[in-house]
Amino acid sequence: MHQLAIALQKKGYQITGSDDEIFEPARSNLEKENLLPATMGWDIKKINAALDAVILGMHAKADNPELIKANELGLKIYSFPEYIYAESLDKIRVAVGGSHGKTTTTSMIMHVLKKSGKAFDYLVGAKLDGFDQSVNITDAPVIICEADEYPASVLEKRPKFHFLFPQIAIITGIAWDHINVFPTFEIYLEQFKIFIQKIEPNGILIYNETDETLNQLVKENWRNDIRYQPYQIPVHSIKDGKTFVEIDGMKGALKVFGDHNLLNIYAAYFACKELGIDSNEFVDAIGSFTGAAKRLELLASNNVTNVYRDFAHAPSKVKATVEALKQQFPERKLFAVLELHTFSSLNEQFMNEYSGTLEKADEAVVFFSKHALELKRMPDLPKQKVTDGFNKKNLLVINDKNELWNWLQQQRFNNANLVLMSSGNYDGLDMAAFAKNITAE
Repeated sequence: MHQLAIALQKKGYQITGSDDEIFEPARSNLEKENLLPATMGWDIKKINAALDAVILGMHAKADNPELIKANELGLKIYSFPEYIYAESLDKIRVAVGGSHGKTTTTSMIMHVLKKSGKAFDYLVGAKLDGFDQSVNITDAPVIICEADEYPASVLEKRPKFHFLFPQIAIITGIAWDHINVFPTFEIYLEQFKIFIQKIEPNGILIYNETDETLNQLVKENWRNDIRYQPYQIPVHSIKDGKTFVEIDGMKGALKVFGDHNLLNIYAAYFACKELGIDSNEFVDAIGSFTGAAKRLELLASNNVTNVYRDFAHAPSKVKATVEALKQQFPERKLFAVLELHTFSSLNEQFMNEYSGTLEKADEAVVFFSKHALELKRMPDLPKQKVTDGFNKKNLLVINDKNELWNWLQQQRFNNANLVLMSSGNYDGLDMAAFAKNITAE
């Protein structure tokens, strides 16, 4: 939301905003642009009939006094994706949906278009090298959107990706997630059926045909008024820890690796192809893509150890990350430390979804903090339920950060990789400093 505010101000709009609390880096970013509210909290005096529109964040509550006042005045109220659509009516809209790989695939498309000198707008859920913001709204003819399944707002509880109406749509794969919003897999699956129906006539659906669930969904919801482009893992090779890809006869080296990233690359290629980028230009540009922040991001390294951090938290993401590292570095021991931090991952009923996800790790730890459970007002999570759910031999389950820290200090990481998977912060542990320390030895 704060990135959207900055983007719209740069476009020339008069922007004001409010929140009950603003954290870093949003606070500094807003302050730099003279958009930081003078006081925190809600003030109905800020809402008046002169406002053209109100844009509502997904976390705003129904009893928000400013929202109530806006409704009373009959102001136009948009959710985030509804406003993005309103700003892009005359643009080619690319929407990247799926349970995993959305951020990376969106980032890859952005990277290639920028390398090719194309003008485009975008919204993406991570920091990306070469881009000052994660949202940009200008008069460009194209917009690239990471399109997620979370509810748009308290007033409009349908998923965000139902509001974008793309001409170019991507679905990277389907694996049940967000059980606090979609309590059954059938309800979750239904959202992707609707997404397919929202593609503009004469548009294209680019989809991962190696995903059996997605493949079946496409067949069952076939439309005759759009085109289809299935994709799979492209031709590639791995030599000395480096991956080389071949697309439509063009070969090139990559800085990223793993089957999941190869799939993301092929999806990005087909989207870029629709936007006028040929295979030669694409392969040349994608070779310099280093990844989005916290997506298999190399934190620190030396000749015998690499430390990665990854946003992986859902089962499909955890499995893809672990398998990618083992495939890329088969001779190295793999340490995997996963923090359960989301509502789904801390839910006892969801734990069996993680079965086998850490199988390729040589040493595996699952960590969760009691503090995270308290913040989410969730019941205690028995360690044995975690052990049973993951179904991993010699799995270590830890729910005390000091115990995790001590375990990490005792390990030897010679000829090894360590991957830290979390959407949280390990209850405040400084993992970046730890990574630098063990690779400095």
